[in-house]
Amino acid sequence: MTEEFNESMINEVEEGDKVKGTVQQIEDKHVVVHIEGGKFDGIIPISQLSTQHIENANEVVNIGDEIEAFVTKIEQNEESGHYILSKRKLDENLSYEKLQTILDNNETIDAEVTEVVKGGLVVDAGMRGFIPASLISVDYIEDFSDYLGKVLTLKVEELDQANNRVILSHKKVEQETLSTKKDEIMNNISQGDVIEGKVARIANFGAFIDLGGVDGLVHVSELSHDHVKSPEEVVKVGDVVKVKVRAVDREAERISLSIKDTLPSPFEVIDEKFSVGDTVTGKVVRLAQFGAFVEIAPGLQGLVHISQISHEHIGNPDEVLQRGQEVQVKILSIDKEEERISLSIKETIEQVNDFDESYLNQSDSDDDNPTLGDVFGDKLKNFKL
Repeated sequence: MTEEFNESMINEVEEGDKVKGTVQQIEDKHVVVHIEGGKFDGIIPISQLSTQHIENANEVVNIGDEIEAFVTKIEQNEESGHYILSKRKLDENLSYEKLQTILDNNETIDAEVTEVVKGGLVVDAGMRGFIPASLISVDYIEDFSDYLGKVLTLKVEELDQANNRVILSHKKVEQETLSTKKDEIMNNISQGDVIEGKVARIANFGAFIDLGGVDGLVHVSELSHDHVKSPEEVVKVGDVVKVKVRAVDREAERISLSIKDTLPSPFEVIDEKFSVGDTVTGKVVRLAQFGAFVEIAPGLQGLVHISQISHEHIGNPDEVLQRGQEVQVKILSIDKEEERISLSIKETIEQVNDFDESYLNQSDSDDDNPTLGDVFGDKLKNFKL
């Protein structure tokens, strides 16, 4: 009778069962739990106490706490016995069920970053989850240490309970957020708007400006009123700049921007630097058949008409000028409305005559005023009427 009774009591709790108990004792490497309706107490090794790595059991439980766990093994002898329990396995099962629901419904989960490891981040998602480096952010992240302790909103990328594998993505959340912002910006932005953005990247043809979810392009010709050879001369990655929207193509999702249009035109402030009649130094920037364009200040170019290049007659400006040459010019006129400047090189050069001016100062004489006789001589003597 006694043996049958003891056997029936032992069979009340079996391996694989889920049991409930109260924490009675906390040791360095395990926890003792009183099992409701069980013949023995339960022991939870520290490795089976949490889905996260812990050093001490009292990091996650206190005496008197109620705990549910799976029975993984029953150890007994003639006098006593105990159940080996796993709270971790139970928590993992519950977490997998929760994560599977989140994955099926395309929802998100918030999880704290508990470790920074080679190749990514470890998070507490109810169990140990991993975010590979490639799924952390849409931006390039050089140092992951700043993420430690942060709570991230994540998407479930992959679940494999058999191999205890949980892969999560923060990048996908960022992409969806950026996509929503991009749609808002594309629907609300208009030609002529002046807004702020951040220089995201630079190419040889211009700079891409992040407007808060969508990039717009400032062509190199729109970076400055001055001539720009390379965008790096004007901006660098990370700069916050003011831009004006020149064009919006919603179908192609393209936005053309200008920094130049937000800056004062050099002609607006030309009166502060130059006046008609001034003689200044400039540089020949372009030659045409009808004249030469000379830059007298960044963004300020004037035309030296071919007739104003030299006192001598020339057929083409390149006979006396070349691109890049520095020249002295006189400002003949300034038209601020039409943004035109007329210049003259000729008027800065003193005219030098190519003949002997002493002839102009000699007084009249008989030699200077010949008669008909002087011209025709003896021929008139033989002439008869």
